[in-house]
Amino acid sequence: MAIPDHARANFDTLLRAAADGNLALMECLDASTREPRYVLCAVGRSDGEYVFTPFGHLADANPFDAYLPPDPDDPTGFIVSPAT
Repeated sequence: MAIPDHARANFDTLLRAAADGNLALMECLDASTREPRYVLCAVGRSDGEYVFTPFGHLADANPFDAYLPPDPDDPTGFIVSPAT
């Protein structure tokens, strides 16, 4: 399963922002739930103003419980925990 080009481009932007010291963690509200989210943002400048571009939020709980990793033995599959 290939990672889409837009995801790779966003990741490259995050890497450049981190290397340049232009990465921020901001507390924001989720637009749907109004719950607090801690959002990873690239910081840019435009006309003397700071511009924060959100890329995603940090996991609220244990991220190991939130995601299923790819299965190294099956390029189209994912490792499913015994609990699921």
